[in-house]
Amino acid sequence: MNYRKDKNGQDLSILGFGCMRFPRDSKETETMILKAVAEGVNYFDTAYIYPDSERVLGNILHKNGLREKIFIATKLPHQKCHQYEDFDLIFNEQKARLKTNYIDYYLIHNIGSIETWNDLKRMNIEKWLSLKKQSGEIRNIGFSFHGIQHEFPALLNAYNWEFCQIQYNYMNENYQAGTKGLKEANAKGLSIVIMEPLLGGKLANLPKKGADVLNSADIKPVEAALKWLWDKPEVTVVLSGMNSKEQVSENIKIASETSLLTIAQKKAILEVKKIFQSSYKIPCTGCNYCMPCPNRVNIPGGFASYNAYYANGLITGMQQYITSTSANDPENNSRISRCTGCKLCEQKCPQHIKIVKEIKNVKKRLEPFWFNTLMKIIAKVMSGKKN
Repeated sequence: MNYRKDKNGQDLSILGFGCMRFPRDSKETETMILKAVAEGVNYFDTAYIYPDSERVLGNILHKNGLREKIFIATKLPHQKCHQYEDFDLIFNEQKARLKTNYIDYYLIHNIGSIETWNDLKRMNIEKWLSLKKQSGEIRNIGFSFHGIQHEFPALLNAYNWEFCQIQYNYMNENYQAGTKGLKEANAKGLSIVIMEPLLGGKLANLPKKGADVLNSADIKPVEAALKWLWDKPEVTVVLSGMNSKEQVSENIKIASETSLLTIAQKKAILEVKKIFQSSYKIPCTGCNYCMPCPNRVNIPGGFASYNAYYANGLITGMQQYITSTSANDPENNSRISRCTGCKLCEQKCPQHIKIVKEIKNVKKRLEPFWFNTLMKIIAKVMSGKKN
């Protein structure tokens, strides 16, 4: 495993374990974490709002005596904080879940603007953070960013941060903080943690044409995406939301190699960017922050199906849409057509996607005039099988 030093000189594994999407099987999760630690991964990133993630991680670390061998990063959900006392209520719950009395890397989660930080300041968050730092309960203070690029410098200067977490990959050089933000954070001496290195898995599952381009340069899609990031000295840790033993093994192997990208591989990635941009229409990463929808619409599932439609054709896109939305179930489906245009989802989307507008495009492609007739036929056939 390769390591890079954080702002305070601590060695962090360049591969961080993103804990948002653990497998449902806790034993499988435990096996993955044990393997990752044994192979040198020492940075584990979770959050208060990741379903059951803190508890599962805490139990596994405690059971196997691993707490002192790794660094825990977790996050304060500022949307749930309405007064000063809420900071401690949530933080104490997090420590209990994680079975620890301190957090190595604590982030203010999903800050998109300086206004959000100013609201927290009015609740005396700076005083609270200072007390936690003095007591040793928080070792490093940072924030994760999901805003527009021009907001990023103001947030960098708003507090004496030690690190930040940004979305960044070879398709997002000019999106959110982007390359400009990466360099600005580095210039201020911050450690930089990268999320969404594979753009919600899309850079790992490229259209065949894109995968062939990389193959001709003797590099695989995941390897290309990760090495593209590690090729940048400003990057400290790259998070990967690994949810299988195979992914853990593959990523650790890549993170342990000494060679980065060749000139030919860099050119291949530039070509893949052009192919990718022509294939996917909606920049949804599948983070699920837009969920749950009050009308039960599976927004990420619909967008992923729409992108698959353009990348791999009608049959693939339609199959994915029917499966992800239970579209053939007249009562319990989560079709895009259930959308009422309330726009609650748009207020929560870290990608700032015009969701309602895109939903109309998805409906046009994946719920054409013959769609309801097809679903009735499928439902009838499935009902017949049951009988």
